[in-house]
Amino acid sequence: MTTETARTAKRVPLSRERVLRAAVDLADTAGLESLTMRRLGQELGVEAMSLYNHVANKEQVLDGMVDVAFSEIDLPSNGTDWKTAMHRRGISALEMLARHPWAVGLMESRTTPGRATLRHHDAVIGSLREAGFSIAMAAHAYSVMDSYIYGFALHQANVPAGTQEESAEKAETFLGQFNAKEHPHLAELVTEHVMKPGYDYANEFEFGLDLILDSLESLRRSS
Repeated sequence: MTTETARTAKRVPLSRERVLRAAVDLADTAGLESLTMRRLGQELGVEAMSLYNHVANKEQVLDGMVDVAFSEIDLPSNGTDWKTAMHRRGISALEMLARHPWAVGLMESRTTPGRATLRHHDAVIGSLREAGFSIAMAAHAYSVMDSYIYGFALHQANVPAGTQEESAEKAETFLGQFNAKEHPHLAELVTEHVMKPGYDYANEFEFGLDLILDSLESLRRSS
C-alpha cells in the first residue's frame, strides 16, 4: 500500500465490513497464507490493534470472509423451478470461486456460519424441499452438487487459463510427451477434441452440472 493510499484509508472510518472486504482482497491477490492481522492492518492503513474493535481475532476474520463469499452466490428466487435455480446457483458459485480461489478450502470447514451463509443454505434446501425432495434426498442432492462444484473449481484453479492458441500449444506439447501409437485413445481425444477450435475446458462444467440435475430430477419423479 502506498503512503497516499494509506492516508486515504485512514480518512475512511474503519468498520467490520471494511476489514472483511480488505481481507478478501488481500487473499485474492496474495493468497490466504499472506493474511495476518498485521498485514491486514497495513492494507487498511491502521495499526493491527485497531482491527480488534471490529473483529475479535483472525478466526472471526476467516468466518466473515466465508460469509462474504456465500453472499456473492445467486440464491433461488421465488417461483423459479428447482433445476433452473440450481443451475444458476451452480454457475454463480463457480464464478465466485474463480474470483476467490482461497474459498474452496474454507467454505465448508468453518463452524461459525454468518447470516449470508445460513441464508444461502436455507434457500437451497428450501428450493429442493418445495420441489418435492424428501429431507434425505435434499441432503443427497446438496452434497453431490457441492462436491461437483467445489471439485471442478479446485481443478480449474490448477489449470491456468489461456487463449485458444495457448491451449493448442499446450496440447501439442502434451502430445509430444508420449507415443501416440501406444496410447491411441488419449491421442485421439487431444487431437480430435481438445485441439479443435472453440474448445474450452470451462464449458465442461455445465455439461456435468446438467447431468447431475437431470439425474436428480429422475430420482425426484420416481420417489
